[in-house]
Amino acid sequence: MEEENTSKDNRKRSGLLWILIALLAITNGATFWMYMQEKNKAGTEVVIKEQVIVERDNVKNELLQLQQDFGNLQTGDKRLQAEIETKKAEIAQLIIDAEKHKGDAYIISKLKKESETLRQIMRGYVRTIDSLGTLNKTLIVEKDNVLKELDNEKGKTTNLNKEKEALNATIQKGSILTCFNVTAKGVKFKSGGKKESETGRASRTQKIKVSFSLGENKIAKAGEKTVFVRIVTPDGKEMAKSYDDNYKFTFDKSSGYFAGKETLNYANVEISGVTYCEGQGDLVAGNYIVEVSCDGVIIGSTTLRLD
Repeated sequence: MEEENTSKDNRKRSGLLWILIALLAITNGATFWMYMQEKNKAGTEVVIKEQVIVERDNVKNELLQLQQDFGNLQTGDKRLQAEIETKKAEIAQLIIDAEKHKGDAYIISKLKKESETLRQIMRGYVRTIDSLGTLNKTLIVEKDNVLKELDNEKGKTTNLNKEKEALNATIQKGSILTCFNVTAKGVKFKSGGKKESETGRASRTQKIKVSFSLGENKIAKAGEKTVFVRIVTPDGKEMAKSYDDNYKFTFDKSSGYFAGKETLNYANVEISGVTYCEGQGDLVAGNYIVEVSCDGVIIGSTTLRLD
């Protein structure tokens, strides 16, 4: 009887031992799997961080070059020189932001877009100063490059828009609204302003009609959304009906003047809007940069060519 009991106890202990061995194997396997997952995740984060740092360095170098180029701009026109000094201060702040947010992909992408806009504005200043006969000799090469680029502006603009759309598709998430189908057309009005027709001539354009769509976003706060349209003219100025606080707004930690705005009742689903933009006096021929902003962020852009 004792031998039978002893045999049963041995079998029980043996069974418990195998159960413990199985549990330890499962636990060790799970621990190893979690370790590999964390290791792969850490490796991916390092690669992404390195890519962001490289992009930051590229943007910072572009801003430093812009700072030098703006430093070479000199004109006897006090108003124009004041605008140049303001842009120089903006560039200095952007350089600080690039260093401060060197690991933030979203901020770096915004700085890249802003540097591209400042480059376009600088080229407008170069043309204006040249027309006044006061172009700094060090900018003659830059002027020649600008004139050559204008001949191929349409193709370059298309490529630039594709790059921006790809970048926006990557970084826009969370509660930031997406914007697409942005178009800009010159229009003139007939029959007392009731009938409009499209025109590509600057001398005939009375307003710039900007159309856009806001994408579906279930996270964003629903309600009234004011969409601002900022337009930079070929001579590097912001288009606005009046340059006072009534036409001033903020975007991407900067401030400027809007040419038009539209308030939409956003219900977290796709919605389209149209706004008519106008400035002071007649429009000039050339390329117009059109930016769409909402909730203090630039969410869409396009260009318009008027002959």
